Amino acid sequence: MGRAQCRGRPGEGGVGVVNKVILIGRLGADPEIRYTPSGAEVANFRIATSEMWTNKNGEKEERTEWHRIVAWRNLAKICGEYLSKGRLVYIEGKIRNRAWEDKDGNKRTTTEIEATEMRMLGGSGEGERKTKEPDAEYAPPAPKEEDIPF
Repeated sequence: MGRAQCRGRPGEGGVGVVNKVILIGRLGADPEIRYTPSGAEVANFRIATSEMWTNKNGEKEERTEWHRIVAWRNLAKICGEYLSKGRLVYIEGKIRNRAWEDKDGNKRTTTEIEATEMRMLGGSGEGERKTKEPDAEYAPPAPKEEDIPF
């Protein structure tokens, strides 16, 4: 069998770095669509993922995690047109940490998943805004720093 190699920069001992997230979950609300000052479309939404297990007493337990998702440009447009509350989606992307100052001057931070790929799974969720399903995966180019409005 072959051996996979991950090549890094010189001096890193041949070890590469990876920032990749894969989630399958349901939207908690319809995506919120906004535009940057330069006109780039941005979709923001949250998805819930759940895991279940049996504890040491034999009782079933469940934990739900909420994940903030941000999609840019063409992927944002597709998310706005086809996603709605309750929709089951596959999201692939990168973890992004963002800091800003709020209107009261307080420093705020958040962690988001910058979606690079989205696939719709299962039923359509609560909304019936669907006209047709897109045929392909969508991976927009990364946004420029000056395009980020928040």
